[in-house]
Amino acid sequence: MKPLSRALLLIVLPVAALLSALAPAAAQSPFSPVAYVNDGVVTRFELEQRIRFLEVLGTPGDLRNEALDRLIDDRLQSQAAAQFNLTASDEEIAQGIEEFASRANLTGEQFLVEIARAGVSQQTVRDFVASGIVWRELIRGLFGPRAQVTEAEIDRALAYSSGSGGVRVLLSEIVLPTAPEFQEQVAQILPQLRQIRSVSEFSAAASQFSAAPSRANGGRLKWRSISSLPPQIAPQILALRPGEITDPIQVPNALVLFQLRDKQEVSATTSQNYTVEFAQYFIAGGRSEEGLRQASRIRNEVDTCDDLYGVNKGKAEDALRIETLPEAQLPADIRRELDDMDPGEVSTSLTRNNGQTLVFLMLCGRTPDLGEEVNRGDIRRELVNARLVSYAASYIAQLRSDAVIRIP
Repeated sequence: MKPLSRALLLIVLPVAALLSALAPAAAQSPFSPVAYVNDGVVTRFELEQRIRFLEVLGTPGDLRNEALDRLIDDRLQSQAAAQFNLTASDEEIAQGIEEFASRANLTGEQFLVEIARAGVSQQTVRDFVASGIVWRELIRGLFGPRAQVTEAEIDRALAYSSGSGGVRVLLSEIVLPTAPEFQEQVAQILPQLRQIRSVSEFSAAASQFSAAPSRANGGRLKWRSISSLPPQIAPQILALRPGEITDPIQVPNALVLFQLRDKQEVSATTSQNYTVEFAQYFIAGGRSEEGLRQASRIRNEVDTCDDLYGVNKGKAEDALRIETLPEAQLPADIRRELDDMDPGEVSTSLTRNNGQTLVFLMLCGRTPDLGEEVNRGDIRRELVNARLVSYAASYIAQLRSDAVIRIP
C-alpha cells in the first residue's frame, strides 16, 4: 500500500480529529436510545423529560430509575394497545390534561404553561396523558367483564365497612422502606415484585426483601377481619381473588404489597341493623301438590327477585309483592325464614289465606344500616376500579416478562 501524500494527510487528519471530537457528543444525542423495548426505543430526550416531569410532580426516590421504568411500561402499554388499534383522540387528551391540572387547581392551558416554564415540553405531558388513556381503555376492554361485582358483593362490602365482621382474610405482606437511603434499592426491587405469579414466589420475595418482622415467616400473616384493615386498604383486598397481589400501597415511611391467600365468610360478631329487600309471590292452592309443583318450577326459572316480574307478566299485579323494610319491621314469620337465607334463596314454608295461598318467599338483598345514606354506585365503582388495578398490574408484569428489553 502506498503511503498517503502530504496533501492528503493535511485533509484527512483534521477531519479524523473532528470526527473523534464529535463521537462523544453523538453518543449523547438527545435521540440516542437509552432502552430498547421489543421493536421500540426510549430516547435520552424522553428520559430526561420524564425525570424533569417527576421532579415537578414531587415524586420521591431514584427518579432516573423510576422514569426509565415508567417509560418502558409506556412502550409496552402502547404496543399492546396498538394490537387493538386503540389511540387517544385530541379531545380525550385535552380532557385528560384538564383533569390532571385540576389537582393543582389549574386549567389545562395554565398547567401546560407552568410545566413548560419548569423545563417540561408540552408534548411530554400529552404523551404521558395519551398513554394513560389508551392503557385504561385496553384494560377495561380486556378485563372489564371479569371485574364486574355483584349486588351480593356490594352488600358484603357494606357489611365489612360497618365493622360487623362478615369476612376474614389470609394475607401475606411485603413491606419496603421509603427512607432516602433505601430508595435506590426499592426502585430496583419493585419491577421484580410485579412479575410474581404464585404464593410461593411471593413468600420467597418477602423473606428476601421485606422489612417487616413477618419476613421470618415468608410474609405470611394470620387470619384477620377485613373490617380491621385501614379504609384505603380494605377495598383493594376485597377486589382480589386468592393468589392476586395489590399494587404497592403507600403508608407512612413504607410501601406495602399484599397477596390474598384465602378468604372466608364468618358470622357477624356485633349486633347490626339491616334493611331487607324481599319478594313474595302468591300461588293459589297452598301447599297442595299442584301449588308445590308450581313453586318448584318457578324456583328453577329465577335467579333474582327481578326475574319474578317475568313470571308474573300478564297476571294479577297483586300476586307479586317486593318490599324493602328495616329488619325490625318484618313480620315475625317472614323474618324467621329470611334469617337463614342468602340473596337469591327461596322458602316455600309459609302460607296465607288459611293455608289456601302458598308464599314463594325470596330474599333479594340485605343491607346494613350505617346511619347515613349509602351510594351503592360509588361502592360498585370503587370495587370495580380496585379489581381493574389488580388486573392491570398482573398484565403489565406479564408484558414485561414476555418482552425483549435491552438497556445499552
